[in-house]
Amino acid sequence: MTTEPPTPVRTELVDAVATVTIDRQQRRNALNLDALNALDDAVLTAVEAGARAVVLTGAGGHFCAGADLTELEDVAFTERLAEVLRMIASLPVTTVAAIEGSCMGLGMQLAVACDLRVVADSARFAVPVARLGLMVDHWTLDRVARFWGEGAARLMVLTAAVLTSDDAWRLGFAQVRGDLGVAHTLAAAAVPLAPLSQSGSKIGFDAHVDNEDQARRYREAFHAAWASEDLAEGQRAFHERRSPLFHAR
Repeated sequence: MTTEPPTPVRTELVDAVATVTIDRQQRRNALNLDALNALDDAVLTAVEAGARAVVLTGAGGHFCAGADLTELEDVAFTERLAEVLRMIASLPVTTVAAIEGSCMGLGMQLAVACDLRVVADSARFAVPVARLGLMVDHWTLDRVARFWGEGAARLMVLTAAVLTSDDAWRLGFAQVRGDLGVAHTLAAAAVPLAPLSQSGSKIGFDAHVDNEDQARRYREAFHAAWASEDLAEGQRAFHERRSPLFHAR
């Protein structure tokens, strides 16, 4: 009989890159409520501990096979999931999904909550809501359509089609092809860059032009970056032909 690991989510912080690993291998890393809460705690704790980039991955050859349907999934679970997804998407640091094996349902939601995706050859993608009689929230549909393209999104949602790593690369869902090591390299590239530029740009990517509150938040981030000491440091470093040292101020 398989048993749960001591914790369903493991975290390692090295050189300001946090690796957050879902470890429910007996369920191909499908998440129940306890694991979802553990993921939330792990990501927030990593950022509070100084992570400047987060790599989200899964143990044992799979990213995340979805929600654990062997346990009751109800509206309370979906509401908690929405909170965790929006937390990941709104982090002020760069997030990278390192995907191999199953990336289905809730796994796809985690992948589109991240900024960037590194995809191994074994990766397979699906949003099989029509097989289960479920629906995902509009936030998920919007991001799947934005990151895959609306045609591929409709194909997965309406026909339960399973797409491959080649599809992910061809359609632009994957920014890089490779394994966890490649994801770490990509995340590490974000660490020394200007934090206010990164966090402000993330606000802008998710701001809708007709949403005044979101547009206001982007304007505030824009002006904060332009008024920051980091901008002055970037200019000094450029003229002095050295790497800048940013401090998010």
